[in-house]
Amino acid sequence: MTVIGNPDRRIRWILLSFSIFFCAIVVRAVFLQAVNADELSALADAQHVQQIELPARRGTIYDRFGNELAVGQETKTIYATPYLIDDPLAVSQTLAPILQMDSNDLLATLSDKDAGFVYVARKVEPEVAAAVENENIPGLGIMTEEKRVYPQGSLAAQVLGYAGTDNQGLAGMELEMNDDLSGTGGRERVITDAGGKHIEMLSLEEGTRGADVWLTIDQSLQFETEKILTKTVKEWNAKSAMAIIMDPNTGEIYAMVNVPTADANEFNHLSDEARRNRAVTDTYEPGSVFKAFTATAGLEDGAIQPGQILHLPVTLELGERTIHDSYDRGPVDWDLETILENSSNIGAVTVAMRDGAENLEAWIHKLGFGSTTGIDFPGEAEGIVLPLDQWSGSTIGNVPIGQGISVTAIQMVAGYATIANGGIAVTPRLVCRVGDQTLQSQPGERLISERTTSLLRKYLTTVVEGKGAPLAQVEGYTVAGKTGTAQKPLPDGSGYSNENYIGSFIGFAPVSDPKVVILVMVDEPHPRGTGAAVAAPAFQKIAQFTLQKMSIAP
Repeated sequence: MTVIGNPDRRIRWILLSFSIFFCAIVVRAVFLQAVNADELSALADAQHVQQIELPARRGTIYDRFGNELAVGQETKTIYATPYLIDDPLAVSQTLAPILQMDSNDLLATLSDKDAGFVYVARKVEPEVAAAVENENIPGLGIMTEEKRVYPQGSLAAQVLGYAGTDNQGLAGMELEMNDDLSGTGGRERVITDAGGKHIEMLSLEEGTRGADVWLTIDQSLQFETEKILTKTVKEWNAKSAMAIIMDPNTGEIYAMVNVPTADANEFNHLSDEARRNRAVTDTYEPGSVFKAFTATAGLEDGAIQPGQILHLPVTLELGERTIHDSYDRGPVDWDLETILENSSNIGAVTVAMRDGAENLEAWIHKLGFGSTTGIDFPGEAEGIVLPLDQWSGSTIGNVPIGQGISVTAIQMVAGYATIANGGIAVTPRLVCRVGDQTLQSQPGERLISERTTSLLRKYLTTVVEGKGAPLAQVEGYTVAGKTGTAQKPLPDGSGYSNENYIGSFIGFAPVSDPKVVILVMVDEPHPRGTGAAVAAPAFQKIAQFTLQKMSIAP
């Protein structure tokens, strides 16, 4: 008899086959878990997700014609993921000579195992970054950053200021316009291997570049003025010098110069004094250039009339002070025009006394002294105007001739601009465009009558064409202006120095339709020189170059 098959036996074979297959799977799983665990763990640990903050790109600063004054230059930054660095000591010793850094400082940075991201060296040159990369050190990475560079070197250094390591403005226009220039940073998420090398980018959030800024500065006028002032300081062995060139109608500043100047690329290494834009931040006693404002008050209040003769004695006794002119003369009978031409202290004080201390003090404030001009520059000083209730018996003998009052150079320029433009207040400004937006000057209020400014322009022309400041004359042009020779106060406040003076000149041209007002101030010239001898010649050179460069008709 033939047996076709035993069902029980087939079932047993099937169960046996499934059992063998299942056991094989279990054995394989155990093998992977037990035998290859280290390899799988190493593979997982070899990949990390890292988030990198991408610095914002800062906008460029240009002069009014598009010449670059402050730009971003691509550099490399070395960073580290400390917990990926096995031997921080060895790595710090390797990097120290390449980066020219102290190995102990590097060791402290690289040993911070709790930090997921640390900067090792910011904004190094590409060749330095390449040398680091060649070391192939696990845990180190390289990213691109911008470094602020000033391609013109010392040109307008104190005006531009500087930006710090994080590209944030810290002084000057870099600080003033920081919100516009800064932009926003980006963010990148990447997968890295155990050595910190990028394997894959997961996401990229791009930042936005900061806006570009155009200054009112004319690079060529700035350069020429710096050259002229540098020569003047050297010739007169002076401590320093300043100059401002401004449009009296719009307030746009074409040049703002401080000498000694400094390389803007080294600004963060300079002293605070060397960094300051003294034309805006520092105050001084102006001396005789202030007499134009004393004359303004007298004419506006009717304390003196055009052509009116005043008898001027040799001296005036006021309180405990004796007022005299800076030159020998006998008693004279002079009108206001002659008083200004001869820069008579007694004449200016006489006009002020006729006007009265209260009226004079009111005009000083009305013309902007004792308060900021509103210029778009950080740290502007207000100056010092003594309150009327603190005036002594001799104050009326000091203030009208520019003593006992503290001003800034930009205040003086703004004041003379008001005389030049027919009596309208003007706000000095250094920015003419931000991004796509062109900035317009806002009309100011009338401060002085047209009649008075017309008279003052005539009188100040006589100063230059007469014996007051002949060295300020510019061939082919009619110039108006005033000199100043101011004694500097002694440091202890006990009086005035007989050795240290400030020589200055402020003028504008052409008188028929003034296009520029220019201030020159020279601090402590030696041997001692007057504003007419020291500052007027520098003014003449600056004015001649400016008028010709701007193609201004006589």
